[in-house]
Amino acid sequence: MLQKFGFSQYESNVFETLASSDEPMDATQIVKYSGVPKAKVYEVLTRMIDKGMVMDSISEKKKLYTALPLPLAIEKLTAEFQENIKQLKTSSKKKPFLDDRIWSLKVNTSIRAQMKQLIQEAKETIRVSLWKDDLVEYLPLLKEKEKNGVEVEVLVVGNMNTNLTHVHTLIPAKEHDVLERFRLIIVDDRETIFAGVENDSWQAMKTMSKPFVKLFIEFFYHDVALAKINEKHSELLMNDQDIKHILMKLRY
Repeated sequence: MLQKFGFSQYESNVFETLASSDEPMDATQIVKYSGVPKAKVYEVLTRMIDKGMVMDSISEKKKLYTALPLPLAIEKLTAEFQENIKQLKTSSKKKPFLDDRIWSLKVNTSIRAQMKQLIQEAKETIRVSLWKDDLVEYLPLLKEKEKNGVEVEVLVVGNMNTNLTHVHTLIPAKEHDVLERFRLIIVDDRETIFAGVENDSWQAMKTMSKPFVKLFIEFFYHDVALAKINEKHSELLMNDQDIKHILMKLRY
């Protein structure tokens, strides 16, 4: 029976021999009654002692061995079996899958629905860049998330009043006619959606790829920095023809 618990044939024979004896036995007796070769018996006994199934003692300069009482052996093996089952359940849990593929999204309604879902799933942080008429749709969700402890940071293109804590405003220059509409959301530094207009239709990409997520976090804060600089030094920037020429080339 012990072999079903991972014990070898020799280990099982030694335990059975000791368990069936009323008195402790020395190695010579164990060899005689167990059938374990003399050359192997000490090795087997050492393993059984290490496993807690056999106890040893010195009596009159002779080393004696006895088996762990059967009820205790059953209790020990049962406890170890249950612990092994617990470890197996833990180790067999599915590991989180990181999908680093880039998914294409089309159709405006589908993109907006995906962005709402991403906001709803956020647990720690939300970074959003939107034009002001787009932001209106997501404000209730963003306010609720901020109320529940999620850190929300918004960059809005166009002047807009909102009671969100962290809002940056970018006011485009009148001459900035190449500026294109876009949508960007980054959730928990883990997943992002970036959308833009191509041939009069909204198209987007959605990904958990770490390089892209990092790229769009940088993209977000570059825009935040530009908004802050523009807010404080707009007149200076617009009066510098070299800087103005570069700024007017920005599409996003």
